[in-house]
Amino acid sequence: MAMNSQHDGPLIAAGIALGVGLGGFVDGILLHQLLQWHNMLSARLPPDNLVAMKINMMWDGLFHVLTWLMTVVGLALLWRAGGREDVPWRGRTLLGGLALGWGLFNFVEGLIDHQILDLHHVHPGAYELAWDLGFLGSGLLGIALGIALVCPTRR
Repeated sequence: MAMNSQHDGPLIAAGIALGVGLGGFVDGILLHQLLQWHNMLSARLPPDNLVAMKINMMWDGLFHVLTWLMTVVGLALLWRAGGREDVPWRGRTLLGGLALGWGLFNFVEGLIDHQILDLHHVHPGAYELAWDLGFLGSGLLGIALGIALVCPTRR
């Protein structure tokens, strides 16, 4: 019986970690900073005065620390995977891991921060729930895309 000595798990793990980190960066940079739709605690502590804004900025910064750490972990995992002869280097597998990680970030962050803890919403105000559900849907779409890209390459 022939044993398959190829393992794509390390490449998938690197892609997932990178996807979580990069997805978090897009969320923080686009929604928190550029569009200024929300901050980390804006549903619980509206940034309507300087003190509240400073607290929100600190929590946004902690959020960015976490996304940076996830990106560093992803790069370290990618480096290790690239040095292993038993890990096939497939762009489709890495892209699938990235999509899976980004989707997981959107879904988990959206479920916990937007729905369960009610820390903030994607775009508060009119159609708030629609924006939140769209964010959750984008997460599920990313997860599905990641699985579709990764599974055909699994042996």
